[in-house]
Order: sequence, then C-alpha cells, then structure tokens
Amino acid sequence: MRKASESIQFTKQPYIEDVGPRRIESIKFSMFSETEILKAAEVQVFRGVYYDPSKKPIDHGLLDPRMGPPNKNGFCKTCHGNFRECPGHSGYLTLALPVYNVGYLSTIVEILKCICKKCSRVLLQEKDCRDFLKKMRNPKLEPLWKKELQKRVIKKCNAMTGSKKAVRCSRCGYVNGVVKKALLGVQHDRAKVVDNYLEKCSSALSHKKEFKGKMNMPSVLDAKVVHSLFRNMLDEDCELLYLNDRPEKLIVTNILVPPTAIRPSVFVDGGTQSNENDTTERLKRIIQANASLRQEISESNLHSKSLTSLVDVQMEYAQYINSDVRGIPSHMPAAKPLTGFVQKLKGKAGRFRGNLSGKRVEYTGRTVISPDPNLKITEVAIPILMARILTYPERVSHHNIEKLRQRVRNGPNKYPGAKFIRHPDGTEISLMFSSRKRHADELKYGYIVDRHLEDGDAVLFNRQPSLHRMSIMCHRARIMPWRTLRFNESVCNPYNADFDGDEMNMHVPQTEEARAEAVMLMGVQNNLCTPKNGEILVASTQDFLTSSFLITRKDTFYDRASFSLMCSYMGDAMDPIDLPTPTLIKPVELWTGKQLFGVLLRPHAKMRVYINLTVAEKTYSKPKGEKEKPKETMCPNDGFVYIRNSELISGQLGKATLGNGNKDGLFSVLLRDYNSHGAAVCMNRLAKLSARWIGNHGFSIGIDDVQPGNELNEKKKNTISQEYRKCDEFIHEYEHGRLKLKTGCDAPQTLEAQITSVLNRIREETGNVCMQHLNWRNSPLIMSQCGSKGSPINICQMIACVGQQIVGGRRAPNGFIDRTLPHFAKKAVDPNAKGFVQNSFYTGLTATEFFFHTMGGREGLVDTAVKTADTGYMSRRLMKALEDLSIYYDSTVRNASASIVQFVYGDDGMDPSQMEEKTGCPLNFERLFMKVKATCPALEQKNLSPSELCQLIDISEHDLTPEEGWSNALRKFIEESKGCSNAFATSLSKFITSKYEEMENTIQALKLDGGLHGSEQLGYLENVASNISGITSQQLRAFLKTCITRYHSKKIESGSAIGAIGAQSIGEPGTQMTLKTFHFAGVASMNVTLGVPRIKEIINAAKRISTPIITAVLEYDDNVILAKMVKGRVEKTLLGQIAKSIKAVQESLRAKIVITLDMKTIQDSQLAIDARRVKESILQTPKLKLKDKDVNVLDERKLQVFLETDRSKIQFELQSLRNKLSKVVVKGINSVERAIINRYTDKKDGKEKHNLLVEGTGLLAVMGIQGVVGQKTKSNHVIEVQQTLGIEAARKVIIDEIQYTMSSHGMTIDIRHMKLLADLMTFKGEVLGITRHGVQKMRDSVLMLASFEKTADHLFNASVHGREDKIEGVSECIIMGIPMQIGTGMFKLRQSMKQPVELIYGANPVIH
Repeated sequence: MRKASESIQFTKQPYIEDVGPRRIESIKFSMFSETEILKAAEVQVFRGVYYDPSKKPIDHGLLDPRMGPPNKNGFCKTCHGNFRECPGHSGYLTLALPVYNVGYLSTIVEILKCICKKCSRVLLQEKDCRDFLKKMRNPKLEPLWKKELQKRVIKKCNAMTGSKKAVRCSRCGYVNGVVKKALLGVQHDRAKVVDNYLEKCSSALSHKKEFKGKMNMPSVLDAKVVHSLFRNMLDEDCELLYLNDRPEKLIVTNILVPPTAIRPSVFVDGGTQSNENDTTERLKRIIQANASLRQEISESNLHSKSLTSLVDVQMEYAQYINSDVRGIPSHMPAAKPLTGFVQKLKGKAGRFRGNLSGKRVEYTGRTVISPDPNLKITEVAIPILMARILTYPERVSHHNIEKLRQRVRNGPNKYPGAKFIRHPDGTEISLMFSSRKRHADELKYGYIVDRHLEDGDAVLFNRQPSLHRMSIMCHRARIMPWRTLRFNESVCNPYNADFDGDEMNMHVPQTEEARAEAVMLMGVQNNLCTPKNGEILVASTQDFLTSSFLITRKDTFYDRASFSLMCSYMGDAMDPIDLPTPTLIKPVELWTGKQLFGVLLRPHAKMRVYINLTVAEKTYSKPKGEKEKPKETMCPNDGFVYIRNSELISGQLGKATLGNGNKDGLFSVLLRDYNSHGAAVCMNRLAKLSARWIGNHGFSIGIDDVQPGNELNEKKKNTISQEYRKCDEFIHEYEHGRLKLKTGCDAPQTLEAQITSVLNRIREETGNVCMQHLNWRNSPLIMSQCGSKGSPINICQMIACVGQQIVGGRRAPNGFIDRTLPHFAKKAVDPNAKGFVQNSFYTGLTATEFFFHTMGGREGLVDTAVKTADTGYMSRRLMKALEDLSIYYDSTVRNASASIVQFVYGDDGMDPSQMEEKTGCPLNFERLFMKVKATCPALEQKNLSPSELCQLIDISEHDLTPEEGWSNALRKFIEESKGCSNAFATSLSKFITSKYEEMENTIQALKLDGGLHGSEQLGYLENVASNISGITSQQLRAFLKTCITRYHSKKIESGSAIGAIGAQSIGEPGTQMTLKTFHFAGVASMNVTLGVPRIKEIINAAKRISTPIITAVLEYDDNVILAKMVKGRVEKTLLGQIAKSIKAVQESLRAKIVITLDMKTIQDSQLAIDARRVKESILQTPKLKLKDKDVNVLDERKLQVFLETDRSKIQFELQSLRNKLSKVVVKGINSVERAIINRYTDKKDGKEKHNLLVEGTGLLAVMGIQGVVGQKTKSNHVIEVQQTLGIEAARKVIIDEIQYTMSSHGMTIDIRHMKLLADLMTFKGEVLGITRHGVQKMRDSVLMLASFEKTADHLFNASVHGREDKIEGVSECIIMGIPMQIGTGMFKLRQSMKQPVELIYGANPVIH
C-alpha cells in the first residue's frame, strides 16, 4: 500500500500542516472482555514449558517467539524485530472454568448484594430504581458523588437482605439470602430463608440409592454461576450500580499472557540454565492447575464433582494478580514468594514511584564536598576526573568549530577532550579508538560533539534530603585538580551542608533550553532568598563572621601597607580601589577596620552603591527601663551597626548584619536596593578577605579558654548554694503543707514548677557571670558574640555548670521505686536527685550526673530519628496535595483542572520571597525613608512644615484615588499607585502620619512654636529640628515613588508553582522542630501539644486531638469572683465533689440513699447549687433510670433517693447506685475536663485581666454560658470550629494554629503559605485532611492518586467505573513524560516565520 502511494505523482504537493509530535490527551480505564483478549493476542499459550533441549523456545509455550524475542539474541516471529525494536505481543490462555479476579472481588460482592440470584435484576422497588437512576444520569455529577450514590444503593439493598425476613425479588419471587465475601470466593447464606426449596430437592432425589436423607445446599457461589448471573443483568441496572462496562468482564475466562518483553528470560551458568521472571513462573503454575482441572472435568461423573483443581486455579490466579492475598490454603507450596502484578506497581520501589514519577538518570556525578572561599558563590569546582566522564553535546557552528576540532583531537582521555561525534543522520562515532585527527578535520557545521565539561558550563548541584527548592541550584563549573566537589561556604546554608564527610550530587543539563532554564530559574544568584519568608539564605557563616567581627573592633588600626594589602585580598588585587581618607594622620597615617568595610561595599568612587541600614547586633546593650532612652550608635559595646551611604559609621559586624535569617542585614539590603549581582559580588569579596585575613591573623581555641578563674568559681559556688537553699525551703513548705499553690496545679506540680524555675535561673546567672569575667580575646566568647558558633549557654556549660537535665519536658523521672537512682533516698526531690548537674564539662561530671546527662542526650537522639520519618511523610503528603496549584494569568490560584482555590494569592498577590518587612509586609518603610534621606540630601531646600505634611496625609488617606484640588506633585504618584492593595495604602498612610507626629514632637521639645527664641538662635534650632525629623517635598516625592515602584515589582509572577513552594515552606521547618513539646499556655499544668504532632493533627484534620483547648473571653475580665462564677458554670462538677456525705440507709421495707450537700464548698466555688438543682440533675442522668417519685428533697441541703428492688439483690444495688450517684454531673459541661482562670497583662492598657482556659471540647456550650463573650471565644479544634461556626472560621483556625505552632518554635513562615494550605483544605465546603481520604476528594486524577497511596485499589476502581484521566496535573504529566502546565509550560510561544513586509515610502504613483 505504502509503495503504491509513493508512486503517485502530484502536480502540486498537498499541504499537510505540521502539528509537531502528538500529545496524549487522556487515558480511559476499562476492563478487557474475553473477545477483546482474543483480539489482542497473537498466540494461544497452553504449554507450561519454556525451552526445548536445543535452547529454543517452544511454540505455544510461555516464551513462544510470537510474543517477542525471549532474550537478547532472539527475534520476534510476529514483527521480525530484535530485542531492542520489538515492543512485545500478548498471548492468551483459556481457562477451563471462570475464576474471580481478586482485584475486583469486593466489587463483585457489592453487585451480588444488590441483585436477585435468580433473575439478575436489582432488588430495589421500581420507583426507587428510577429515582436513583435519574440521579446517577445527572451529567454534572462528579465521580466521587456517583460513588456515594452507589454506596447508598448498596446500603439500601444490604438493609433489605440483612433484615430478619428474607428479601423476595419483586420480579421473580425468588427469596434471597445474605451475600458475604469468603476467602477468594463469595458466600450466599440462605440458612434463614424459609421456603420449601430444600424439601422439593429432597423429594426429587429420594429414589436414588446414594441419597442419605437430609439435603444441604452449598452456600458458596461459583464463579461460573456468578458469570451467568452477570450476563443476564440489564444495562440500566449496571448504570444504576455505577458500572461503566458489562459486569461479566469482572470474571476471568481468558487470561492475557503478557509479552516476554516485560518478563525477560535470562540464561545463567554459562547458558545452561534459564532464570525466569516471577510472572512467567506463576503463569506456568496456572497452566498446570488448569490442565489438571480440564482432566477432572472430563473424567468425573456429574454428581460427585468436587473440583479440587478449581480452587488451585483460583488460588494461583489470585496470587498472579496480588501475591499478598489472604486465605492461601496450607497445602499450597510457599517456597519462594513470587511477586504479583500489584506488588510490581505499589510502594516506593514499584513502577509508579520507582520508575515513572522518579527515574535513575545519566550525566550525574557524586562525591565528597569541601570548602573553597576563593570560588565565587555561583561556582562549583569539579574534579578533572569527573569532567572527563561527564559530557555536554555541543553543536558545531562557525563560532566554535576550531575549539571542538581541538577537543576531538584530544579524545576521551585527555582533558579537555571529547567522547563522541554524532552526525545529523543519527550515526554515532566513538573517539576512543578511531582516528581522531581525521574526524577533527572532517568536522562539519551541524555535527554534535559530546565534549568534556569546561569552565562556565551550567551544572545542577544538589544535596539530599532535598527539603526545599534551594536544595538543588545551578552553579557554573570550574574544572580543578583533586577529587572533591568544592564550593564557597556561604552557600552551605541553603543545602544545609557541612564538610564532615557529606556527599553531593551533580547533574549536567543536556540541551540549550535546559541550560537557559537552569541558569535563569535555578541559578544561585536568583535564589539568594527563601520563599518561606523572604529571608536571605546565602550569606556569610562561621569564619567569615568571626574575621569581620575582629576586623571591625573599635581599637583595630592598620597602616598604609597592611590596609592596602587587605584591600587587595578582596578582589585578588585585580579591582581598582580608591583608598579612603585615613582616620589618623599624625604621627602616622592609620585606617580603621571599619573603613575596610567601606572599601568592601564601594571599592571606588565610580561605583554608585549607597547602602543605608541600621542593625542591632547581639552585643547591643538595650535600654533597661522604659524611661531610659535607647543608646543606638553610642552603645558602649559597639553593638549598633549604622551604615550610611556605604560607610560603616559604628558597630562591630556580626551575624545580624552579615549572616542569614535577617531581613535588615547587609546582603538583604544590597539585594533589595540594587540586585542579586551586587549582593553576590559583595559576598565573594568578603569571603576572600575573611579567609586570607584570618589565615594570617590566626584564630584557635585551647583548654585555657575554658578554664574558670578563682573569682568565677567562688561566685558559682555562692549562687548554687543560695539557690539550693531556696529549693530546700520549697521542699520543707511542701512537706508541711504550707506551699502556696499555683493556678490549676496541685502541691507536687507546684513544687516541681517552683524548683524548675529556680534551677533554670542558676544556669542563666552563672552564664552571665561567665560572660562578664572572660577576657575579650577569649575564642568561645568571640564566636558567641559574633554569632558564628555557640551561645552563652554553651560557654556556661563548658566553664561553670552544665545545669538541669530535662527528660520528656520534666526533670529526670524515677527509674527505681520512688527515686531516680539507688544512690539517693526514697522520695527525694532535691536538685541532685532529679538530674541537676553542678559540675562543668571542664571539671568533669560525677557518675550520677553523667547518667542523668546521658538520659537527656538519648532523648534528643531518639527524637531526631522519629522526627525524620514523621516530617518526611508529612512533606510528601503536603507536596502531593499542593503540587498542581499555580497562579493563572487572571491572578487567581487554581489547581490542574482549573478549579479556583483562591481569587488572589495570599489576599494581596505578593511574592513571599520578596517581602522586606519581618512580619511579611512588602516594604520596610523606616529603612526606605532613611535611605531616601541619606541619598537625597536636603541641601538648600526648605523642609515641609507639619501643616503642609498634614495636608499631604489627608490626600493619602483617600483610598489612593485622585480627586480635585490636589497638588500636582502627588497627583502623578496617586495615579501610578492605583494597583496597590488597601492594606499597603493604609500602612503607607500610617507611616507618614507617624512622621508627622515625630515632627510635631520635635518642634514641641525644642519649643520652636512658642516664639521664645531670637532669630539667630531660632535658625540654629530649626536646623537641628530638620536634621532630627525634617523632610523636604523632594524627599517625600522620592520616598513615595520608591515605595510604589517597589510594591509593583514585588507582585508574584503568573505561572508560579506556589503550591509546591507552599508545601516545602511548611514541610521544611518541620525537620527543625522538636517532636514532643508541651507548651504551658500561661499556666504551669496546662499542656498544649506543639511541634510536629500538632502540625500533623492540623494537616490531617483529626476528629480527635490530644489537647483541645477553648479560650473563653469573659465579659467582666477584671473581676476574679465573676471569673470563678463562670468557671463553676463551665467546669464539670460531680455530686461527689460537693456532697458532705452520701449514706446508704437500709430500712425494713425499702432502702434509700441520703445525700447531704457541703454548702461551704458550694459557696466558695461560687456555684449556685441546692438540693432541687441536684434532683433535676439526677433525674436527667439516663443511666440511673430514676423517676420523680424516687427522689425526695428534704431541705435545700439534703435529699434522699429511694430504691425499690428484690430483697436478695438490695445490698449490691444500693452500693452500685451510691457509686453512680457520686458521678452525677450537677453543673457544667459534660465534655469539659477542667477550666482554669488564667491571669494575663493586657498589651493595650497594661492592666491585669483574666480569661478562661477550658480543657476539652464543647465550644457551642461554652459560648452559650452567661458571662462569656461568645464572639471572641476561640477553640484550637478545627473540626469542632467547623461544626459550630462554619467553614470560614475553620479556615481561620487552621491558619492561626499553624502560625502559633511555628512561632512557638521560633520559626517565621509567610502567612500566605498557610492561607493557601487552609484554602485548599476548605475550598470544597468541608475540612479535608491532607491524607489519602482528603486528597481523594480534592483530586479526580486516577494516575495522581495511584502514585500517592493505595495504587492497586485506585486502578481497579477506575477500570470498574470507567474513569478518564485528562492528564492535566503535575504527577500525571511526569508519569506520561509530557511537559506540565506550570511555570514556563503554562503558555505556548509562537514565532512569526514570515519576512517583514517592505514598506515603500514616497509619492503614490497612481495619483500622479
């Protein structure tokens, strides 16, 4: 046919549009019928053998050559391809009798529950059938709702068959029994059915000799019977039961034998034996069992047919599908477990996760890493050994032909060389042995040369575990000798790498597009900030901080030679540098270390980099009282860093300025005010300077650094003995019952809390003493102050005292009876007996101290191990749920099927990685204002007066829309700022208002408005005022313009995969959290679950959480008595707690229980309870079953309960009733464990106020209690809030709770990520957890769900219901190898290929 079409000659070639490679649009899942299997198969397989004696595959055997070549040497008889070309062809195997497919067994049972076992019709009434069918046929119904509808049909039929009276089919009158799932089969239990069917059978068979009298009906439904039942089902009944296809396809009659390509046969032992795949082995067993079944059928006579082989076939086929299937009989051989199909698909190493979602790749290298401060932060040093193996395919053009010729001549073993040449026709030439010189001369344009890596190539660098996107970044290659991968230490932090033997991976992108994307999207310089919260990640660490700290000390001076040398360290003496004016001129010119940093930021006058910032370092001495003013630049410790126009004016540089994690640090400011290149260059300079300076200067640590002096030892001794005495006093008070109890605590808890606070103070105080008495040259002290390593606590532990050991949030627990170790007295609670370590590491620990210290250390290790697995699984679930959320071009956040999750990302559409303010606001106005004032000085311009500024403020408050009568200067700014969010406009307006107030305060302080000063003096004072808080109109204009333009540049880009980023931003901090943390919410004994377990509870949307707490706001929050009254109403009060006595009285006629109330306790607790109220409570308790006449009130404090029962049982009944009565709830909410009055100081007015912390559930009940402000009462239980207040409130709780948990661990995460997660969990109208059940409701894609969890179940269900996967999401696209519709794949790019039309200019010839 093809030849014929080729021979046809067209006068004009027909136009065929080139649509490019075809893309798979969707996948539909369905089941194979027996005829479809026969059509698909090439050969019938019925021989359970492999090879004949001459090692050739046997025809109609399991390795028949028509199914594909059995091994690498063979050829396919169907398509005549070899092992690489032939895709493989299927065979078929006909079974003697049908068997169940174990994957569909539950579906088969569900269908059988719903249909009549005689006429195959659905058991429901005709009307119900029509109603359900109408709903099922609704075209708008989602698959999940259809599944729910199907469950309702099954439930209704089940209720009918499960009832006592058996169900009679309304169509044929047959009585149906209960259908149950048996081991690899189906049971139909008709034992309860009352009809005369058995009697009829008995009478019919009674004349036979073999008949024994009583007849038993077999309860097991045979696959053959079920097959015939399913064949008779109507199509509309199938539709009603949400079956996409005919149900008989669920039963297996023919088996499709998979091609040999997926079950290869391998010869071992030099070709003497063949090693077969598990699938082939299992098929062989099925063939053998099937053959013996055929024989049984042909031999046995009809009535004694006990087909034992059928069970074997059923068993083998079940294990062929799923080898972990339950119910394998004991006689089955369980030698070597053969994997089934399900096992090949599921799990981490299965097809989905092991071969489709993630694959092994080529062009990678892995080795140990080491530091090199001489490299740029964007570079990675690659050993020559690796560069010779890894190649990049470069296309020959006239630019690079000479270079590539030289590479080809060098060959694969000499660097820089090449390995292969590829011609345009696809032929590949290896340069290992061929004549390289000839190939080099014959090189033509368009050829591709696989050359060795060279300097400047883009490579991806990655360290596992890859917790966030900065764990894989693009660096530029630098080929260097030796055997390790090296990079600048500044880049350790994003990878979380250290150089104690870590290994890292490297990948080489193989196309120009891949390189371009790698450099643009993954380049180090474009990922300096983390999208988690906008903090800078790539910044100076350890040595760099130490040397910067030492260089910028107040008393470091350098002469011209050493200062010039240090300046040349920065840029390898290659950069032009203008030396600043020396600080001291006589007797010798001297420069300070601070000036060196001025040179580092701005080496020469032509460089227009003006940095302005203020940072308080660790050493900054904060004002002690409210009246004391902040010292700022006059800090005695030189801890206030002030850089003005790139000159360091004051401050010793440390981690806050140069390190990561600070948004106001030097590199953050460089990045925001200038660009990533500016920040990167500065980091490179600092790395070189630090490494070289500290190498020459020297910095080391010795045992004398941790040697305590006599004075320190004396002070430590005094502190410890003093605090121990306090502890003894507490213990003495406790033993004599005089200890003052804390809120919500009993005596032992109070004692623990008091002692713990005293012991914690010991370490703090000794630590402070240490810090004061150490010499400034002390290495640990320097490291602690500049933030490069360690903290005051570490120094204190080394020198003075290790302190209290904590195990499980408390002091060391008892390991023996009533004591921690046998070295101590029983019931000892003194500090030494409960894990307080007096010694320091320098003096050495005693045996018991060492043991306690080990307990604390062990807990940390176990915690880390458990946490890794927990957070890893949590991150994976988050990632799977959020992966396909991205921002569309209409600025909405949608998932892959374009359902809207958020209308605007994070409520304002800003990029979290670009936020400049610590709280997540787009701009830090204070710093920008300072920058504008420094870079745009007032000079001769007049400052604005407060009244002029006030006029401008009024303008700014008009919601940023222009109106008449405004100054022209601001009109333009307002028009430009139309796209700003209201929150931003308000914050900007507030900031300008604060500047106005500052101006007013300055004028009042200097008394400029009173007319008290002379004109000359007034001029000076006005000058002072303008320097303090003045602003010119030009400065204001520049400031506003900067704010607006910056704000617009921070909008998030369309196509951003913010789902994935959000998942990483929440998952990654989880690894740094401690696992079991209980936080005391204002009260010592009130525990709140925090850390990873709390995050898990929120994300799983758990129905029951470990510590539900309701925070109730009181109407009168300043009155303790009223608070106690509300507490009494909320807290569960049992009768036993308020009764003086509950006595059992036995009289001659009847028995009674007399209850006397303790009125004093009731009044103390502010409970309004009397005997009548108790009677009501007793009658309302359902378990007691007492009537009104049984309870008699004597007076307000006494009542009696009568008991009428059998005399023999009266004693037991009386005691039982007495116990039950003591547990009757007389007041409060049943579900509340307890309520605690919490005292707190109001931040607004500084007054002491009270609120109620309620442990337990029952939000609605607490809100309804008199004295509680319902609108302000909150709960930390997401599901309860949703049931009580609705879905929006639940969303708010999710956001607040994640934020609270993270901030308790000192982590800041941008609120936009939490909003996104909360919106995803609530956008369907119910709270969905990020678990297999929740994700199933969020997503329709079968492939995505299969690649997540329960792989086989999803695939089997999809084929039953005929699900279609449109391949839109990220997981599906990766599995199918299609570019995903996110980021750069979101849009199509069209390029015009036509030549531009040439326009003729001149007079029109027609007119003339």
